[in-house]
Amino acid sequence: MNVLILGGTHFLGRHLTEYALERGHQVTLFNRGKTNPDLFPQVEKLIGDRDSNLDALEGRTWDVAIDTNGYVPRIVRKSVRKLADCINHYTFISTISVYQDMSQLDMDEGAEVSRLKDEGTEEVTGETYGPLKALCEEEVVKVFPEKSLIVRPGLIVGPYDPTDRFTYWPVRIARGGEVLAPGKGNAPIQYIDVRDLARWILEQIEEGTTGTFNTAGPSESIHLHHFLNECKKVAEELGKSANLNWVDEQFLLENEVVPWSEMPFWISDDGNHAGMLSINFQKAIALDKGLQLRPLAETIRDTIEWSSSRGVHYEWKAGISSEKEASLLEKLKQGSQAIE
Repeated sequence: MNVLILGGTHFLGRHLTEYALERGHQVTLFNRGKTNPDLFPQVEKLIGDRDSNLDALEGRTWDVAIDTNGYVPRIVRKSVRKLADCINHYTFISTISVYQDMSQLDMDEGAEVSRLKDEGTEEVTGETYGPLKALCEEEVVKVFPEKSLIVRPGLIVGPYDPTDRFTYWPVRIARGGEVLAPGKGNAPIQYIDVRDLARWILEQIEEGTTGTFNTAGPSESIHLHHFLNECKKVAEELGKSANLNWVDEQFLLENEVVPWSEMPFWISDDGNHAGMLSINFQKAIALDKGLQLRPLAETIRDTIEWSSSRGVHYEWKAGISSEKEASLLEKLKQGSQAIE
């Protein structure tokens, strides 16, 4: 199969490229040549810009295209129209953030999607990201109504994750010592290993699958307590011992600990975003070649190993600082906010 990947060198795109090559497909990358340009020297690389220069796509044909970096509907419109007569199948990587009411649990693909107050907005922010992606989906389906695969992942994790939202916990716990942990640990969590997602996407493209699919994991429902204890087990295998200090959420809020960014997987208890970590992805599992998910411990181990290659001076994108964590742990000794 002749595969065109828009992007192809950053996180999910990187894994899609690797897996497509492993599967024996011929791969062409189209991007600006700025992110990891030295990757995949054996692959044809077309340099251009999705907004201003699509000339490199002129006169070419591929079996399928995978769009990993479409965020603005106007720009996605240009790409799909350019490729309308060049490909037979278009895969668009979207997000579960398209859904309107994130307080709903167990949302499936039929849940209402968000709408922008101003559909002319192109700035990608925390508020506009999901609605913009929903509009991007519409642009794809307009041009490829029966030949498109819309993938809505939850939190994507694993090697080369640029966000650190999952990576923080395995690496922090692998350092050992006293670890600050949010709440009672009974909140459900979801994530999907990037390698499992990439494999599933390529398999569905090979099968000619179309439609819209939520993609998340793990296979069985788990809670934050289970996840962090699994991190502890892996840390112990590496010779490190960590003690989890579960702390009352009110204490964290009073001390200006930011949910999700400083304490990944912690969503404050207002219920407005509970659906982010409890999406329904049974449709993706139910396919003949359904979504298969590796054990959590494997993702944890591989994430720690990959993260160690980034060096001690790496600037973390998520997770509480060592200094702030130490200060709060010391403060805990003076009070009673720790949860037994």
